[in-house]
Amino acid sequence: MRSDRRRVVITGVGCVTPLGTRVEQVWQKLVAGASGVGPTTLFDASRFPTKIAAEVRGWDITDEGQDADRWRFCGRHTKFAAGAALQAMHDAGLPHGLVADPTRLGVYLGSGEGQQDFEAFTRMMMAAIEGETLDVAKFTKLGLETLHPLSEVEQEPNMPAGHLAAMFDAQGPNLNCLTACAASSQAIGEAAEIVRRGEADVMLSGGTHSMIHPFGVTGFNLLTALSTRNDAPTRASRPFDRDRDGFVLGEGAAMVVLEELEHARRRGATIHGELVGYGSTADAYRITDTHPEGRGAAACMQMALDDAGLGADAIDYINAHGTSTDVNDRVETLAIRKVFRDRADAVPVSSTKSMMGHLIAAAGATEVIVCLLAIRDGLLPPTINYETPDPDCDLDYVPNAVRQARCDRALSNSFGFGGQNISLIVSRFTG
Repeated sequence: MRSDRRRVVITGVGCVTPLGTRVEQVWQKLVAGASGVGPTTLFDASRFPTKIAAEVRGWDITDEGQDADRWRFCGRHTKFAAGAALQAMHDAGLPHGLVADPTRLGVYLGSGEGQQDFEAFTRMMMAAIEGETLDVAKFTKLGLETLHPLSEVEQEPNMPAGHLAAMFDAQGPNLNCLTACAASSQAIGEAAEIVRRGEADVMLSGGTHSMIHPFGVTGFNLLTALSTRNDAPTRASRPFDRDRDGFVLGEGAAMVVLEELEHARRRGATIHGELVGYGSTADAYRITDTHPEGRGAAACMQMALDDAGLGADAIDYINAHGTSTDVNDRVETLAIRKVFRDRADAVPVSSTKSMMGHLIAAAGATEVIVCLLAIRDGLLPPTINYETPDPDCDLDYVPNAVRQARCDRALSNSFGFGGQNISLIVSRFTG
C-alpha cells in the first residue's frame, strides 16, 4: 500500500436501514439472508405499478435519545442521518464531537432531497381548485397561511450535513454531494481525501435518503427501473438472476467516522479498518444508461486499485452495485471481468441490495460498512433470490447462503444515474 500520504482509518460506524437500525442487527440479518422488503406503507401505492418497498420500520429519532420536538420539521432523511451519525460518533468514542480543535472535525454527506408534505400540498391544491382550474393566487395564499417556514428549508439536500455539524460542533469542512446512487460512496472518498490532504483530522461521512413517496416512485416507474413483483416482495430484488425485473426502492442512512491514523492512535480509538483506495469516473454516455462496454465502471475500479497501490489479486471480495436491473448487472459483470481478467471467476461478488433494497444516496455507505464486517468476521454475505443463472452474468455471486472465507481487502462499487462511478477499497488494519 502507498506510504506517501496520511493514512485514513475508520473508527466509527452507524446505520438506520430496512434490515435494522443498529449495525450488528443489520449484519446478523444479512448473513442470515433475510429480506427487508414488504408492501409499501408510507403512502397509498395501490394505483402504482410498484406496490412494494424496503422501508425503515419501527424506528424513531427518540430511539437515539433525541427530543422529538427538536426534529419536528425535519424530513425522514435528516432524522435517519442523525440516528446513524449518533451511533457512528458514539462507536468512535466521540459522542459529542469532543476533538481538541473543532475546526479539524468536518462533515461530508451524500444526501438526497427531502420528502415534501404531499398531504398538505394536496389539501391546498384541492381547496384552490375552482371548477377544473387551479386558482394559483388562492393556492399561494393557502401555502403562506398553512406551511411552516422551515418546511421548505428542511427539504434541501444539504440540511442533514448542517444539522450534524451543529450536533457535534464540527466547525471544519461541511459538504454534501448528490450524485444519485453513487453519492455516499463519493462523499466517503472525498472526505478521505480531505483527511489525506491535512485539511481535517476527523470527518463524519456517509449518506441518507428517502424516496419512498409518490414523486419518487412515479419517476422510477416511468423509467421502468423498479421491480413489479408485488405478489412476492421478499423475492423481488434478485441481482444477477436471469429473471430480474428491476430494483426495490429502499431508504435509510449509514455513517462512518474517518480519521487520520496518528490522531486515532493518540486517543486510543478502536480501528475497524482502513480506507486505502478511491476511484471516481464518469461514463460520459447517457444519463440513465450505463455504457454498454462498462468503460466507466472498469476505469473506476482500476483507479481505486491504483490509488491503493494494489493489484487485482489483492481483492478478496467485491460488494457489487448489483441493483437487479437488466443493464446494470450485465455491464457490472463485464466491467469486473475487464479489471480482474483471469482472476475474475475466483473473486466472490455479492449484492446486499438483494436483502435491503436500494437505499439510493445512502446505498454506498451502507455497503462500505458491510465490507468492514465481512473483513472482521470472515463472512461473505449472500446474493439472495439467485435462482436462474443468466449467461451474461457469470461470476461467483455467493448465491443464497453466507460463505465463510478470509477477507483482508474488499472493494465496493456504486454507480449512479448521470454516469457517475465510485469504487472504494477498505482493508483490514494491520498497524
